[in-house]
Amino acid sequence: MLARHIRYFQAVAEHLSFTKAAAALHVSQPALSQLVKQLEDELGTRLFDRSGRTTRLTDTGHAYLQYVRRASQALREAKRAIHDVSDLSRGSLRLAVTPTFTTYLVGPLVEAFHLRYPEIILNVREISQESMEALLLEGELDMGIAFSDVHCPDIDAIPLLDETLALVVNSRHRLAKKSSVGLQALSTESLVLLSKEFATREKIDRFCRKHSIHPRVQMEANALGAVTEIVRRTSLSTLLPARTALAQDNLVAIALDPERLTRTAVLMRRKDAYQSFAACAFTELAVEVSAQLNG
Repeated sequence: MLARHIRYFQAVAEHLSFTKAAAALHVSQPALSQLVKQLEDELGTRLFDRSGRTTRLTDTGHAYLQYVRRASQALREAKRAIHDVSDLSRGSLRLAVTPTFTTYLVGPLVEAFHLRYPEIILNVREISQESMEALLLEGELDMGIAFSDVHCPDIDAIPLLDETLALVVNSRHRLAKKSSVGLQALSTESLVLLSKEFATREKIDRFCRKHSIHPRVQMEANALGAVTEIVRRTSLSTLLPARTALAQDNLVAIALDPERLTRTAVLMRRKDAYQSFAACAFTELAVEVSAQLNG
């Protein structure tokens, strides 16, 4: 059985159309149909139901596709392993981060990694934690920096640092001179918050429900930069890590009393994924840099 047969099967399964799959593969539709038929004959089962106006996977086709996807992922990882170099003179690393870490953790970490391993190509994406976990499971990412509330049991989480969220205002705000505020003060503030697809917002909403806080959310944004810029230019305040405010001009972090809003940053990776030399080096450096920030 040739790898080409399986590749053609996977294309038809993803497009659910022999015509579209043939176009994507740059082959003729009769040739594609013939190879898929040969695969079905080899397996002794029909993989597609061609009786209707649309092509559909049969039950056995669905089952076979799951294993084909796993095998394809394993082959991609095997190819990366072959090209991996132990002395880190070349290589690549695919990293994702949740937005609030970009300013104070990812910057120093990427700087240290590039200085130590300048030949490693680092691809950094800023996405939500939910998307990050899905891409880790699919083998589209090597690791991610997010929060300890990991939803999938197939993902390892290495603790990096603890961070405290604070009320963040601009330097002209009426509360800017205060070192702390009571929790109920949040109910009188007009806020701009990250939108609900982000783990930070989920944490904030849970904290408010726990303490019967009813904040007035005047604006939402799906980018950290937009939130901080709105706070800088308006009377609105926000809830963000205190370190984020310290890294920005004209922003002030005010502690919440008596109970702080805390969470733990973690380095995530899929449990059974191949760990390249670059990934191992990045893990060690992430722990090292985080220890310095904690200190």
